Amino acid sequence: VQLQASGGGLVQVGDSLRLSCAASGRASDFGSVAWFLQAPGKEREFVAARKAHMTYYANSVKGRFTISRDNAENLIYLQMNSLKPEDTAVYYCAADPRSWASSALRDAMNYAYWGQGTLVTVSS
Repeated sequence: VQLQASGGGLVQVGDSLRLSCAASGRASDFGSVAWFLQAPGKEREFVAARKAHMTYYANSVKGRFTISRDNAENLIYLQMNSLKPEDTAVYYCAADPRSWASSALRDAMNYAYWGQGTLVTVSS
């Protein structure tokens, strides 16, 4: 299984972006899907996850970001609205065949498959 993330770019404060993650395998086989970010000089951190129809978000993005998936097209999305400079980072999509408990969804170690990352830069 390979994941290919895309959709990053340079935007202004308050703008929106939609990140996409294309899976080479069947997205319906993924029990858990997620997005993580890594800012320069920092650890990779959880952004959002989806398990079945349940979604989970980091407090910093709750109400602004939405994770979704299109199993028919083998795609995972991250809709990002009201972007802030502190959202600047490389964003990674992740997936795993297992359906993790809600607490485990936030742990990057629980994901077997990773995309290559796409850079989002929010300029003020």
